[in-house]
Amino acid sequence: MTNSLDKGSPFQTISCRIVWSSKWYSVRQDTIILPDGQEGVYNVVQHPGAVWIIPVTSSGQIVLLYHYRYTVDDWCWEIPAGGLKPGLSLEETAVEELREEIGGTAQSIDYFGRFYTANGICNEVAHIYIAKGVSLGQTDHEPAEVMEIHTKPITEVLRMAHDNEISDGPTALALLLCESLLVNLIP
Repeated sequence: MTNSLDKGSPFQTISCRIVWSSKWYSVRQDTIILPDGQEGVYNVVQHPGAVWIIPVTSSGQIVLLYHYRYTVDDWCWEIPAGGLKPGLSLEETAVEELREEIGGTAQSIDYFGRFYTANGICNEVAHIYIAKGVSLGQTDHEPAEVMEIHTKPITEVLRMAHDNEISDGPTALALLLCESLLVNLIP
């Protein structure tokens, strides 16, 4: 992602090596020269990117997941999301995640935009989609995915995002960024 204020990197990379990896992400350790000339080390979580999908039914309901997250030992309200899959486009990944997590099919799925999820430690880019005319069906959850599917009116979900009832940052941001479009989908 770049903007009109892009000044280039104030760091010089001397070397990079992968110090840990899994099928979902890896940790890269870089030896760098800091802006003040000192040598330093920077660890970067490398992630291929992911999609977040705001599923809206024909009756104006947003489909949310109430998802248990082991890492924080908490249940979190989330929209369907998942990492990019090798060989699939962004849109194909979004369609697949919608099917896997909520058994969803959509009449249309539109790209909205993107943002970084944790740019202080990770290079993951979140790609936001809005799926319209969503119907629910059979899910295909992974064994570690413990979640319930809920439908709520668009106004209720937006209120939850504004009132800090949605603790998953990418979900809250996606909803708030898409708020004006979502309001227009209220029947």
